[in-house]
Amino acid sequence: MQDKPYFCPNCRSNRVKFSMISSFSQRFMKDALTGTVQEVTEPQQIQDTEPTIQCLVCSFTGNEMRFIKQAEREPRSVTPTDPSYS
Repeated sequence: MQDKPYFCPNCRSNRVKFSMISSFSQRFMKDALTGTVQEVTEPQQIQDTEPTIQCLVCSFTGNEMRFIKQAEREPRSVTPTDPSYS
C-alpha cells in the first residue's frame, strides 16, 4: 500500500475512510458420498500485484491506482487557519 492520498472515484466525497481487501486460499478434501470435509490445510494469502481498496462511504471497490489517480486529478487544497483569537 502506497503512502499517497486517496479519493474515491465513485462517490467523490471520501478521502479518509477505506479498507484494504485481501484474498485467501484454503484447500480441503470432501468425501464424495457424504460431503463431509476430511482434510483441511491452513489458509494462505494470495499475493496481489496491487492492493484492492474499498471506499467505506459508498462501498465502491477498485485497484489502488484508481483511488490514487483520482486524488491526483482533484487534489485537496490546504486552507490556512489562524488559531489565534483577537
